[in-house]
Amino acid sequence: MCGMSDDKWLTADEQSAWRALQTMQARLGAELNARLLSDSELSLSDYAVLVHLTDEPSGRLRLFELANEIGWERSRLSHHIARMAKRDLVEKVACDKDRRGAYVAITEEGRQAISLAAPRHVATVRQLVIDQLTPAELSVIRSVSNRVLATIDQHAE
Repeated sequence: MCGMSDDKWLTADEQSAWRALQTMQARLGAELNARLLSDSELSLSDYAVLVHLTDEPSGRLRLFELANEIGWERSRLSHHIARMAKRDLVEKVACDKDRRGAYVAITEEGRQAISLAAPRHVATVRQLVIDQLTPAELSVIRSVSNRVLATIDQHAE
């Protein structure tokens, strides 16, 4: 195969760590989603959107800003926002400065939904992750995550 000899393959230890990370990420996401749906009828994706909107004092963000913050492609977010709007969790609001653009705004129903879901979700995150780690391990996770995200951001530019 062309170029294969130039590739630096993962060592057994690196491969084991990488696969463990991938498996944990997939299973943790699935478990958080299942518990959220069971507890609140919000999906993990719904929750992510609502968290970012409630973090904003205005309760709204431009679609492209929200997509950047969540890390989704705009088309995926646009479809998801349409589904959430049908459930009255969010609404699209025209942008005065740019007639082609719109804001995604959290509704009162959306605020109530996340207010009810957040305590149980935080308890789940604490049970599955936070309480399993020492403060030093949490610091390492934060540091490593920020470093990997910075590398991704550099390559995106």
